[in-house]
Amino acid sequence: MTPTREQILAASAAWVAVLLNVIPGLGAGYLYQRRWKAYWITSALATAWFVAGAVLAQNADSATEAQNQLVGLIGLLALAAVSATEAGLAVKRVRQAS
Repeated sequence: MTPTREQILAASAAWVAVLLNVIPGLGAGYLYQRRWKAYWITSALATAWFVAGAVLAQNADSATEAQNQLVGLIGLLALAAVSATEAGLAVKRVRQAS
């Protein structure tokens, strides 16, 4: 008997999903939870962030390069924080519903 999506999510450890979204980042916790749609959305956002950074970094002088790198890092950290929070709340929401 195949478990449902909600059963898989409820059986996952919330702290593992949160940690996997923060440490390696980019939605690895969603892979643990088998939440493919959330993983692909997070991957698309991270890719778009990288592409936007590369496009904006063209023809930039060395003085603004450090600032651009800091903005890029802050954006990826914000994405990791949002995805980690969402992964933890999803487990909590499913467990309360059952």
